[in-house]
Amino acid sequence: MPALKFVRSVWESFRANSGLEPRLLDALRVTHAVPGKVRFELDIQKEHTNRLNILHGGTIASMVDLGGSLAVASRGLFATGVSTDLNVTYLSSGGKVGDLIKAEVTCDKFGKTLAYTSIRFFNHRDEMFARGSHTKYVALAWKDPKNIVEELSPKGEKKE
Repeated sequence: MPALKFVRSVWESFRANSGLEPRLLDALRVTHAVPGKVRFELDIQKEHTNRLNILHGGTIASMVDLGGSLAVASRGLFATGVSTDLNVTYLSSGGKVGDLIKAEVTCDKFGKTLAYTSIRFFNHRDEMFARGSHTKYVALAWKDPKNIVEELSPKGEKKE
């Protein structure tokens, strides 16, 4: 199964089973995925904004969390673990209602216990407006029967 199809299936599982993602990020679109890298986009809607009518920092933090999970999924884990650390740096406003934002997330390190991810967000002018990192505890996720880790392992990668 290609990485994009698998990552989208994990995203659909989040949408079907989570309390937060379908309410806040339902319109998010996964546009690209290869092992270790995912891109997604979101059209900013009213529910994504703060009282200044610009993209809410909590929306960005939620996308750091989800993006880290999707990056882990791009390496073949269906159960994407649990968060141990999440960081967001806000560089400028992400935009207002109607603007398109894009994100690029990378699984920087993928081990038996922890996965480390980083993400960059771009506004409608392709300027980076935020960046983040997310660490996931994945030790128990390796047991999920829906995993396809071997299939999505980058070529030539050494096993730890």
